Amino acid sequence: MSSALLRVLTQHHILTPAQAEHYHQAAAEHQAVLPKLFADGIISPQDLAQRLAQIFHYPLLDLRDYDRSLLVKEVLSDEQMVQNRCVPLFRRGETVCLAVSDPTQIRHLQKIAFAAGVAIDLVVVADDQLSALLDWINQHSAALLQEIGDSPETGTQTLYIDNEEAEDGPIPRFIHKILSNALAAGASDIHFEFYEHSARIRFRIDGTLREVVQPPLAVRHQLASCIKVMARLDIAEKRVPQDGRIRIALQKNAAAIDFRVSTLPTVFGEKVVMRILNTDIGRLNFAELGLEPFQQTMLADAVRRPYGMVLVTGPTGSGKTLTLYACLKLLNTEGVNIATAEDPAEIHLAGINQVNVNDRQGLTFAAALRAFLRQDPDIIMVGEIRDLETADIAIKAAQTGHMVFSTLHTNNAPATLSRLLNMGVEPFNIAGSVSLIVAQRLVRRLCPDCKQPTERPPEAVLRSLGFTDEDLQQNWQPYRPVGCDHCRGKGFKGRIGIFELMPVSETVQQIILNNGTETDMLNQAAREGMTDLRRAGLLKVMQGLTSLEEVCACTND
Repeated sequence: MSSALLRVLTQHHILTPAQAEHYHQAAAEHQAVLPKLFADGIISPQDLAQRLAQIFHYPLLDLRDYDRSLLVKEVLSDEQMVQNRCVPLFRRGETVCLAVSDPTQIRHLQKIAFAAGVAIDLVVVADDQLSALLDWINQHSAALLQEIGDSPETGTQTLYIDNEEAEDGPIPRFIHKILSNALAAGASDIHFEFYEHSARIRFRIDGTLREVVQPPLAVRHQLASCIKVMARLDIAEKRVPQDGRIRIALQKNAAAIDFRVSTLPTVFGEKVVMRILNTDIGRLNFAELGLEPFQQTMLADAVRRPYGMVLVTGPTGSGKTLTLYACLKLLNTEGVNIATAEDPAEIHLAGINQVNVNDRQGLTFAAALRAFLRQDPDIIMVGEIRDLETADIAIKAAQTGHMVFSTLHTNNAPATLSRLLNMGVEPFNIAGSVSLIVAQRLVRRLCPDCKQPTERPPEAVLRSLGFTDEDLQQNWQPYRPVGCDHCRGKGFKGRIGIFELMPVSETVQQIILNNGTETDMLNQAAREGMTDLRRAGLLKVMQGLTSLEEVCACTND
């Protein structure tokens, strides 16, 4: 109880001067005065709230009818609420409705609100109801950690961001636990999503989103703000999307993991997606990616040429960047100068000069390419060909003695050539520069611990799916997913690539120069023995690496 409140209670004859002096002495000895005042029968919490609301002309609110899901958690921390005995109940624009049992602290509370960037409107509540709400907030913060399996017995590791110890507290510890669980589960992305009456966190594991926890809705703004602080984003800006990056180590001086952070304003709060850029450099080889032996030879021969262009195509999340970096790792020797332009660079490889494009600052893919050509390059990688300007510069680089790698978003290899033509690239430039096109998909790999053999479908069905007579004569066994502890009951563990490699032969070049259609190029590539995506997937089925249903789902273009 403040001295100001004691004076008010004395002036309005709720306390006698002697009682006021008694409680003032108790406050000086750091005793909890209001509970003592109530215990002594001077006044009840509800009566005190009614009198203070009348005296100061503030609204009186019964917290028993308050919907706690509306709690505003981004303004004050739990510690600030407990220390100042106030709770932000609602928010309207930049004004927060603050519940207090002692309104004489208005000046102190205004200073705290100003530091938080908001204005406040006070409402008076009964002190016992305020205590119950503060206890609930504390318990909810503790439950937040327990909800994902944290406990005092297991302890928590320290989070290091850019090798500096991060802030401790319930929300940072919760985020730390989520990141640790995501890494342990082999997730590629973490989604923090908020709705009107619920919130959820999902992991993308093996290409599929799975809900892992539903955090309390009241902490949604704190979660988003904490992640934005970690990523060095503007926490005050909540109206436009933001992108950032975090380098996190679970222990000091341990290997750091990169997370790419993207925020998106939604109706009920900012959605945050964190992509885990946790690539094992040792796995950047053609065999680990899933290329068949004959495809490995074809790709290695193409990338070792002194000049030309290799394009990798496929939908977002199909592993194009991994394929490109496997090529760069193969070529990364002391005698070559390699430069990459990406948005952003997701894999860090020593010996390669990597540039993050920044359209706002004028550092576009085209601008980076022009700069590369003045840097005596041998090999250039462009993260994506998005426009005619970038395509023209990349093709000219390929024609003037440089090996160029890049990506596009198309469904198959022949469609890539059509995309370049539609961009406005001249046919003779395409025919004279592009040497190989790689289309790819990722299919889920069957869990080796629980996969079970299953009967072959009828031969007519297999033929309709693309199996040849030679395939049917071989002794191979299809497998199906089952589910075990190792794969968390899903039947699949990890993913593997299926690839379609299309060399741009002289015949294909002639089709391009004659303005041939995509179908013409596809038919010619098939005559030359191209293994399409469906066929590459069927080879994985015959090897027992994935299921027939998975291949059909991923190649049903």
